[in-house]
Amino acid sequence: MIVVSAVVFDLDGTLLDHVASARAGLRLWLSGLGVEATNDLERAWFQAEERHIAAWRSGETTWEEQRRRRLREFLPLIGVSPGNDDELDRVFSEGFLVAYEAAWVGYEDVDSALAELAERGFALAMLTNGSEAQQRAKLARLELSRWVGPVFTAERLGVAKPDRRAFLLVCEVLGLEPGAVLYVGDDYEVDVVAARAAGLKAVHLARPSDDRPSREEAISTLAELLDVVEPRPA
Repeated sequence: MIVVSAVVFDLDGTLLDHVASARAGLRLWLSGLGVEATNDLERAWFQAEERHIAAWRSGETTWEEQRRRRLREFLPLIGVSPGNDDELDRVFSEGFLVAYEAAWVGYEDVDSALAELAERGFALAMLTNGSEAQQRAKLARLELSRWVGPVFTAERLGVAKPDRRAFLLVCEVLGLEPGAVLYVGDDYEVDVVAARAAGLKAVHLARPSDDRPSREEAISTLAELLDVVEPRPA
């Protein structure tokens, strides 16, 4: 049994089904351009996303530039010239991003699990990579703000996971020692390994739809989390 005072969650792939949302958004965007969303195009989109967001996490590029790099790779695949930076920003914000936001969907087990954890007395928070406005908008859309307290984004903290400083800053604001905090996320290296390196406890949430291999025993639903976590006595 894991005994802690607070449970901190990742967002994309943990509370919000990013893959399903992004896939639906991509299809909607491409449909508006008169382009069929083939399996090859979907694969190319997600591969570019993974590669360039990893570059952003490591500090190699900015959040805006990683978006532009993704479009520079992807647009020629659908016969569209990438254009300059301003044009790329417009295509992303007025094209894909609008469709993606319209397709946001959460996992079915989230609301009930967070409600149960809150009732048991855990402090609940969120630590997510990404922009402040977008991640907070996702929480609002999923109506999870009633359960999740402090929200920490990479943009707000000035440092992104897997940097241990991100986790330690969260613990500092919560007023808890790292060992009293449990982090739950879907990316084994970025979430689990990194959280443990910072002294937190961590659980790997490997959703059935996630084709990435789990490197240890993992939970597949948040309902399973309820069976392995217990609040510290006040």
